[in-house]
Amino acid sequence: MFIDRAVIEVRSGKGGDGMIAFRREKYVAKGGPSGGNGGRGGSVYLVARQKVNTLFNFRHSICIQANDGEKGGTKLKYGKYAEDVYVDVPIGTVVYLEDGNKFLGDLSEEGKTLLVAKGGRGGKGNACFKSSTNRVPRIAENGEPGEKKRLILELKLLADVGVIGFPSVGKSTLLSVVSSARPEIADYPFTTIIPNLGVVNTKDGRSFVMADLPGLIKGAHLGKGLGLQFLRHIERCRVIVHVIDMGLSGRDPYDDYVSINEELKQYGFGLINRPQILVASKMDEEGAIDRLNELKKKINVPIIPISALTDEGIDELLYKCADLLDVTPIFPLEGSEEEVLDTKVYELEDEQKEFYIRRLDMHNFEIYGDKIIKYYKMTNITTDEGMMKLITHLRKIGVDDELEKMGAQNGDNVILDDFEFDYVN
Repeated sequence: MFIDRAVIEVRSGKGGDGMIAFRREKYVAKGGPSGGNGGRGGSVYLVARQKVNTLFNFRHSICIQANDGEKGGTKLKYGKYAEDVYVDVPIGTVVYLEDGNKFLGDLSEEGKTLLVAKGGRGGKGNACFKSSTNRVPRIAENGEPGEKKRLILELKLLADVGVIGFPSVGKSTLLSVVSSARPEIADYPFTTIIPNLGVVNTKDGRSFVMADLPGLIKGAHLGKGLGLQFLRHIERCRVIVHVIDMGLSGRDPYDDYVSINEELKQYGFGLINRPQILVASKMDEEGAIDRLNELKKKINVPIIPISALTDEGIDELLYKCADLLDVTPIFPLEGSEEEVLDTKVYELEDEQKEFYIRRLDMHNFEIYGDKIIKYYKMTNITTDEGMMKLITHLRKIGVDDELEKMGAQNGDNVILDDFEFDYVN
């Protein structure tokens, strides 16, 4: 079964917690802190593989999860790093973050790897907190939380030339004539329900990949027919072959030409600006020449007449495709300009407040925000020193001042994630 879109959830592993421990050996006085650091949590990677040709394995929303890192040990022992998880996806898979549809990466080459969820680093053991003023630290750091994301995987075929047109205009027949592909061919609409790929070799030694894309209809960009489902595969095509039926189907060639181009324009992604070769098919049928002449009167675009039955115009079409491919660059996918240029752009992180506070009711307040929640989760509050470290940090970043401005009174309840404490002015 050909599946070209899937939604998955990925979760990286949490870092291992740091250890609070002290060296206790006979004849070793005041051995000092010996708690080791926790191990790094496992990360999740997607890898492009040629052996995979569909997103079938992801057809149900699944969760891919890496393990947590091990906790630190005594005698300065580091916790074990968790193994990273590598997931094979088809070449041509484009990855988006479901939240905001943000582009993450294009896995367009064999072996290309994309980090989609980074494992949390291990927490520091109490040996790391030893100083000249704190020789016996009873404090350690919890491991950094892992990442949790929902991703959209879209398979966009790696074809140089895309063959488009209304149903039953001869797209599949053309592909079967010029390549070894054997798509299903019949005299009813939507015979082709999945894209078909074929390698085309011209007589002068050039070659390229051609894709027969399922028939479009009017309104395809809105989801009608099979158009919206497979228009995405045209995004990678550098050259578009637009096939118009000149046979006895009763269709109006000019209306078909206008309708298909309008669908490309409405879909966006610059498809309407791609090099396009207009092809008049089924020229062996009665009246085809007259219909072609009528079309030429209405549009001022070169048209290549072909017949799959007699091989008329086939070589001319293939040479034209190869010539255009020689001078047409690769078009970047939406949001992937930096990757196409092979340049990594570093941007200043958006300024984000350390914390936010909202009033739940008369005597309850909640502190929230990614930064403060992360700090809390990485602070070990099971010891007095750890609790003091958290309270000192909250006071330092201005939580007390903000609560006072919001009218908090002594004894009011303050919530930070799953931790609650009383406000004292």
